[in-house]
Amino acid sequence: MKRLVTAAQMRTMESVAADAGLSPAILMETAGRMLAEAAVRHASSTGRFTVLCGPGSNGGDGLVAARVLAGLGRTVQVEVLDPAAYKGEPARNLAALVAAGIQPSLLPDVLPVQGGDVVIDAVFGTGLSRAPEGMYADAVRRINAARTAGARVVSADLPSGLDADTGRAFEPCVRADVTVAFGFAKAGQGLEPGATVCGALEVADIGLPRQAVHAAEGHVTWLLEEEDARGRLPVRGAEIHKGDAGHLLVVAGSRGRSGAAAMVARAALRSGVGLVTVATRGDALDAVLTHAVEAMGVPLAGEGALQQLDLNALLEAADDKDAVVIGPGLLRGEETVKLLGDLLEELTCPVLLDADALNAVAGAPELLARARGPLLLTPHPGEMARLAGMSVESVQAARIGVARTFSMQRQVTLVLKGARTVVSAEDGTAYVNPTGNPGMATAGMGDALAGIIGALLAQGVNPLGAATTGVYAHGLAADLVVEQRTGRLGLVASDVIDALPEVWRRWKR
Repeated sequence: MKRLVTAAQMRTMESVAADAGLSPAILMETAGRMLAEAAVRHASSTGRFTVLCGPGSNGGDGLVAARVLAGLGRTVQVEVLDPAAYKGEPARNLAALVAAGIQPSLLPDVLPVQGGDVVIDAVFGTGLSRAPEGMYADAVRRINAARTAGARVVSADLPSGLDADTGRAFEPCVRADVTVAFGFAKAGQGLEPGATVCGALEVADIGLPRQAVHAAEGHVTWLLEEEDARGRLPVRGAEIHKGDAGHLLVVAGSRGRSGAAAMVARAALRSGVGLVTVATRGDALDAVLTHAVEAMGVPLAGEGALQQLDLNALLEAADDKDAVVIGPGLLRGEETVKLLGDLLEELTCPVLLDADALNAVAGAPELLARARGPLLLTPHPGEMARLAGMSVESVQAARIGVARTFSMQRQVTLVLKGARTVVSAEDGTAYVNPTGNPGMATAGMGDALAGIIGALLAQGVNPLGAATTGVYAHGLAADLVVEQRTGRLGLVASDVIDALPEVWRRWKR
């Protein structure tokens, strides 16, 4: 896993590092040299370098990079935005640059670039909290125009115009080919659109001492990597049988919405669970089992939304199960909330709530406290907004914070779906998932994810491990389909389910 830090956490680390003897001058020198090395890697052997520097520490990093590049005999031109505002280390490095024979100058409105050239964006860093204006906005636009003209853009720490904490790209914002993050990647670089505007993300070790890293207060956020997900998968012994591989109960589907239940069941079976039983209304069960032929079924008497009369049948169905998934394709009725509360009060195995179960809970989130067993919730942004009592826009503007707050307050494992899905544990530790693609914006993807996570829960993986492994595998399967077969348009949930064995093969399971 790669740690993601907030701007405030990074400031704390740098302050403690200074107290420990690692001065801001040394940090800036190291960061600038790392930036220069990255720029050289992405330039042609004859490529020229254009460096645009803002007045803060980010600009100071750019000045160091320009001096290092000139020392390597490369052609460098530098523009310093508002030099009168330079103070401290940036001012010292500006003087050092001039002493080295490089005189910053105003560059033309259209930067002269050609293939193999690199433009270094050192205008803004982690301190930006609003859209660039005036000369700074103009600089961002010139950088983007140079990229369009064929130059490679390398950003120092963050693309200028990106919010370090939320991943919001202000207008305008640099679109980098490469971003060199100093010390740690920032939280906004793990989220969208931040991840996209960063281009390839390189994290440069600038020598922060251990005590500085440990001093950063607040909850920890991680960017998941493939090894993290692979390492949490259950390992099968030679003598395992289906009873040892877990039994998942899926309470899902209704007349006209049987596909949701079928996809949960199919995804679960493709994710290694030994047995799957689907409990749904009798008028939907045949359709479910037609599409999930390896699953078993429990017909629930009556019709329409689940009612209090279904409680005993559901408890009997769940009696010997290792995990339960509730919600996809259900109808909502007057008694749904009470039934869910009573179910959660009786079930001791892990329970995953998705889709219409979440919509029912949204009106009475206090019933989550009645759960006897571990709870895992998998809302999309609209469902999260209803659960948290806020707008979708507010959810998307602070995905990590919203997920973290809800999981801690309600003591659940929460999976906030969407581009760069966020998983938050009960203690507030958050994980950002990098897999997946825009082709997944289609019906049934959430059902497939519920099945994957449910299968892992039933096989004994703890809720956090099931959630992080499940979201990574789900997105990776979609990425493999897009890469190998369909492209993004036309990707459907069944494609992802059918690609899961390729993920497990890749992970040697």
